[in-house]
Amino acid sequence: MSSFSASELTPELATKFARLALGHVTRPYPYKLDHVMAGDEDVLPPRVLHPIFHGSFDWHSCVHGYWLLARLMRRFPGMAPAAEIRVLFERMLSPENVAGELAYLARPESKGFERPYGWAWLLMLGAELECHEGASYREVLRPLARAFAQRFKAFLPKATYPIRTGTHFNTAFALALASEYAEAVNDHELARLIEATARGWYLADAAAPAWEPSGDDFLSPTLIEAECLRRLLPAAEFRPWFARFLPRAADRMPECLFKPAIVSDRSDGKIAHLDGLNLSRAWCFRSIAGSLPADDPVRSVALSAADEHLAAGLAHVAGDYMGEHWLATFALLALEAG
Repeated sequence: MSSFSASELTPELATKFARLALGHVTRPYPYKLDHVMAGDEDVLPPRVLHPIFHGSFDWHSCVHGYWLLARLMRRFPGMAPAAEIRVLFERMLSPENVAGELAYLARPESKGFERPYGWAWLLMLGAELECHEGASYREVLRPLARAFAQRFKAFLPKATYPIRTGTHFNTAFALALASEYAEAVNDHELARLIEATARGWYLADAAAPAWEPSGDDFLSPTLIEAECLRRLLPAAEFRPWFARFLPRAADRMPECLFKPAIVSDRSDGKIAHLDGLNLSRAWCFRSIAGSLPADDPVRSVALSAADEHLAAGLAHVAGDYMGEHWLATFALLALEAG
């Protein structure tokens, strides 16, 4: 498939993204398990362990592949793949399959399964399905979403420190996504816990050095922290915090934060993460710019940086399965932002 180029989400691009996801959410192999075995009886294929999310190379990518499909189907109900997506959801998001995913979570060995990245994406899927009025699968998925919300409620009070890496363990990313679910379902307990945790972890941060990227980042530890607080703080509180956090942003400093990452080998799954970094930076830059006053010099700088990163990442959403099974999700985040 040819590379993509756009600055906004169009029906044509949505159709291409949907076809990409439909091509991998039920593709069984290759598959990378996050699986702790207690005995020989736990040596099972992914489709048995995970009745719904056994495609897309790994569990969390399959989850956000479903999120992408649900989002696009709602936004563009007339697009050609919409009917195929509905059939897929009616078949896969069944009470029996949800019970199977819940059974996997109930295993003592699954306590840390997909924490926190997969947790956050499952909640994003749950939040999106809440917008699908009249769909049977909306209610069917709710027990699984509640189970992951409960995991956040149990984990965050004992998580003394944030995790600032640029990969799946980043806690700012997880809080940002989980907050969307809390708002969608009016889970005030979770919303309060997320805000209190974020304030405790990040509010004192200033003059971020932005030592990035690392060799397999797909998130900017710097920008995702700012995006997390943008979502959780009132604008009057976020803006002065952001000015302290990146005091030289108007001068495109730190320089490394404003330069798209170079990807040397897209067949290497870890190096291919850097295409995702470019897309997630575009998402964050656009979102942050949208929260700044029109006369703030950082606004135009952030929008320019977003354009540069979006162009660098969007060109490589398809091509090699190491990126193709997940990059469209981050492209969608970037294209919808702002």
